[in-house]
Amino acid sequence: MSSLNTVVVISRDMVLTSIMDRILKDSYRVVDFSNMQSSLDYIYNSIPDMLIIDIGTDTDDFTVNIVNELKGDPIFGQLPVLAIFDDRFVIQDWDSLLVDDYLRKSCLEMELLTKVGLCMHRAERTIEVNPLTRLPGNIAIIKQIQKRLDAGDIFALAYADLDYFKPYNDRYGFSRGDEVLKMLGRLILNIVKGKQPHGSFVGHIGGDDFVFIMDSGYIEDASREILDNFNKIIPTFYDAEDRVRGFIESVDREGNKRTFPLIGISIGAVHNKIRKFSHYGEIAEVASEMKKYAKCTGGGCFRVDKRQHEFAH
Repeated sequence: MSSLNTVVVISRDMVLTSIMDRILKDSYRVVDFSNMQSSLDYIYNSIPDMLIIDIGTDTDDFTVNIVNELKGDPIFGQLPVLAIFDDRFVIQDWDSLLVDDYLRKSCLEMELLTKVGLCMHRAERTIEVNPLTRLPGNIAIIKQIQKRLDAGDIFALAYADLDYFKPYNDRYGFSRGDEVLKMLGRLILNIVKGKQPHGSFVGHIGGDDFVFIMDSGYIEDASREILDNFNKIIPTFYDAEDRVRGFIESVDREGNKRTFPLIGISIGAVHNKIRKFSHYGEIAEVASEMKKYAKCTGGGCFRVDKRQHEFAH
C-alpha cells in the first residue's frame, strides 16, 4: 500500500488532468474524477489528504455547494481545497467559494507542486487530525462537544472502543491492528453520515477509542448498524485457521497465555434531552461510563445512560 499522501483531482478537462497527474505523480498518489458527484463516495470513504478542483465559468452550482458543504463540515473541514482557475476567470466574492488557495492555469507547471505542498503543511499546522484515520482528534472533539453545549443544542454523544484488541495486536502485529482501526473509522463515518448527513460528527480520540455525535433520534439505529456491520467484517481480518476456530491464542496483561474471542466493539452513549450538561467533561464522562458498562455486560453491545433509557444489542 502506498505511503504517499492522496490528492483527488476533479476536472472535466482531460488535458489539464493529465498535466496535473504528470506534475504530481512522483510526490503524491493522485486519484482523478471528471466531476464532483462521482468523487463523493471516494472522498467520504477514504478522506484524502487534499482536493484539487477545476473551477471555471461553466462550473455548476452543485459543485460549488458541495465544496462549501465539505469545508463547513466538522469532519471534512480540515480537507485542504485548491481551486484551479482560467486566467480570465474572476471570483467576485470569496465567501461564496470556500477554498484554501487557488492557482491560475498559466502558472500550473511552475507552481502546482509548491501550492499543493504548502496547502497540506498549512492544514497540518492548523487542524489536528488523527494521522491514521484522518478523523478529527481530541482538540476538535472537545470543541465540537462544548460548542453544542454552549449553543443549547440537543444531541447524543456515543463512545466506542474495541474488545480484545490488544491480544489481536500481540498476535498479528501493529500493522494489521492499524488496518482494523482504519476499517472501524471508515465504518463509523459511513454509517453516521449515511443516517445524518448534516450536523453529525465523528472523531478519533486515539488507539481504538472513537466518538460520534448525532441527533438523539439516530443514535440507537446507527450504533446497531455499526455493531452488525463490524461483526460481519472483522472475521476477514483473521487468518483462516483462527477465523474457523473463532478465537486466537495470545497473552493477557499479566503475561499469561490464554485464548481470546474475535475482536468486538462496545458502544456507550448519553444524550442531553432530559439530563443537562454544561461542560464537555461531564457528558463525556457519562458516555465513557456507559461504554464501560457495555464491556462489563459481555461487550459487543450498546448502552445508553440508563437514567433515561437503555438498549442492548
